[in-house]
Amino acid sequence: MNRKTIREWAFKFLYELEVHKTFTTEQLEIFLENNEIKDEEAKEYILAVVEGVEKNKEKITALISNNLKKDWQIERIAKIDLALLKLSIYEILYTDIPFKAAINEVIELAKKYGDDASPAFINGILANVVK
Repeated sequence: MNRKTIREWAFKFLYELEVHKTFTTEQLEIFLENNEIKDEEAKEYILAVVEGVEKNKEKITALISNNLKKDWQIERIAKIDLALLKLSIYEILYTDIPFKAAINEVIELAKKYGDDASPAFINGILANVVK
């Protein structure tokens, strides 16, 4: 399984967490099993992303909130966009993945899963985060 596919699975689980608002290792095990993800590298990466986002939730959420337009609240962001932002910010801040690659990959996922405005919205937030 390549990194692009693994990142997509990590996004899907983060989206699930946005919907359910809780994280347990049992949830992750069920997710991996239901999606037949058996590749150890994929499992490790997804777990690292989820645990990293959970551990750094306050900082990641603050970065998103602080880079919204004046009249926007984080609660207005679509859950898909929020999951993509959290994934990318985690990769930018806490992994050795180059920020351009992290942003590019998440923009591609936004084109696939988000609405028409998602790629530009996410790119704008991430551009400010990187500055």
